[in-house]
Amino acid sequence: MTVYDAIIRDASIYDGTGTDPYYGDIAVEKDRIADVGSVSAARARIEIDAADLAAAPGFINMMSWANETLIEDGRSQSDIRQGVTLEVLGEGFSMGPLTETMKAEMVRQQGDIRYDVSWTTLAEYLNHLVRLGVSTNIASFVGCATLRVHELGYENRQPSATELQRMLDLAARALEEGAVGVSSALIYAPSTFAGMDELVALAKVAARYDCLYSSHIRNEGNDFLEAVDEFLGVLRQSGARGEIYHLKASGKNNWGKMDKAIASIEEARNQGICVTADMYNYSASSTGLDTTMPPWVKEGGHNEWVRRLRDPQTRQRVIREMSTDSTEWDNGYLAAGSPNNILLIGFKNPALKRLSGKTLAEIAADRGASPEETAIDLVIEDDSDVGAVFFCMSDENIHKQLRQPWVSFCSDGRSLATEGVFLKRGTHPRAYGSFARLLAKYVRTDKVITLQEAVRRLTSLPADNLRLLNRGRISPGYYADIVIFDPGTIQDHATYEQPHQYATGVTHVLVNGVPVLRNGRHTGNKPGRVIHGPGLATPAPG
Repeated sequence: MTVYDAIIRDASIYDGTGTDPYYGDIAVEKDRIADVGSVSAARARIEIDAADLAAAPGFINMMSWANETLIEDGRSQSDIRQGVTLEVLGEGFSMGPLTETMKAEMVRQQGDIRYDVSWTTLAEYLNHLVRLGVSTNIASFVGCATLRVHELGYENRQPSATELQRMLDLAARALEEGAVGVSSALIYAPSTFAGMDELVALAKVAARYDCLYSSHIRNEGNDFLEAVDEFLGVLRQSGARGEIYHLKASGKNNWGKMDKAIASIEEARNQGICVTADMYNYSASSTGLDTTMPPWVKEGGHNEWVRRLRDPQTRQRVIREMSTDSTEWDNGYLAAGSPNNILLIGFKNPALKRLSGKTLAEIAADRGASPEETAIDLVIEDDSDVGAVFFCMSDENIHKQLRQPWVSFCSDGRSLATEGVFLKRGTHPRAYGSFARLLAKYVRTDKVITLQEAVRRLTSLPADNLRLLNRGRISPGYYADIVIFDPGTIQDHATYEQPHQYATGVTHVLVNGVPVLRNGRHTGNKPGRVIHGPGLATPAPG
């Protein structure tokens, strides 16, 4: 009699390919799927009854901000409980490579979560996480902003030929050590200072190793279509495969541009350009109050930004530009439509934490100041960019994006727990609900896409885009990253008012064959590994 390490019995199997589900068993031996079908004659050390439940490959979070939260708590509770088995980090900024100055700044900017920066390269950071213990697998892009700061600091200028070559060499080293691609976030300083030549050069490095170039495009508001065109231009000139992070049109005046953006992407795809996107399933974004202020005021880094905001003349110029519609920068303040639509959620100053959950309008009224002045004062008082939620997108566009077969999914959030240090700060509900919300609201209730298609875009689509070997499908020989859930009851519960609430309906999760969630309870196991991109196996040029 064959004895496996685990058998999942009588599941409705959604194998990740988008085909119709079928009933069967899944046998697991060590970290791999050993057999799929009927293994009724076999036995296992762990038997999981999946009757009336769905079994699927573990979900891939294509853009996670769990960089620091996994250091604090490697259980990755808010994501594991939604079926996520891979956190992909590094939107524009990555945890390496670092200089000693960058390490010191990282320590200085820490909030509630405190840690030593004991690594230098991105690979060293990822290996550090695994040594600490993580329940999910982890992967990361190397960030263009990190490369820029490494060589130029926060200066608003183009790199010299020598500086650019050092940036390219750092990018190549990160890819050779396993980073899954190169990423940019072009609304944030100092990435906003990067020109086309710099972006194309860095994307060419990604192309050389068959890795992705992913980007938070330069503008999601008034210049949304122009920013999409710039992104597609980078792909055309570099030959890289590319992904747009969290595709969206921000600001009511720009909602109607989504059809043209999708058409531009489709046209590029038809021309043979490999371009995809990801999204989160909410009509509110979340970032910092830095996005309400023009890029020039942030040149030189955080300390220079705060120093300038203290200058009366600079303050008045910033206030004028915050209130002036423009295509020169992505103005988060105006995109929200009103300070009533900006919800403050992230303070590190203990004296300001009581303001979490209030709108910018409410805080301004309490202080007897304008919303613009209040935003500036909060940045100074908190000595941070101050986390906020911006209600600026349309539900209609969410549906349009969901219908695109080339769109995968992300949380664009941290991975949290409903306990300890995480309760000292608010969060966007997407950190607890993005994936469950997809399956509950947009699959089960609204029926925008089918369950098998949602699973495909949570699993094999991102795995293929990242060029991951033997992940993203239920098939013999593939790694046993498996989620078992009830399609009829899976549900997100996090709200903007009460975000720290786990999703329900996921009963079991295996990561590399090890049970991490059993009967809805975290086992405490931390079998997560570093997942490498294709550059690790690519011989160095020359």
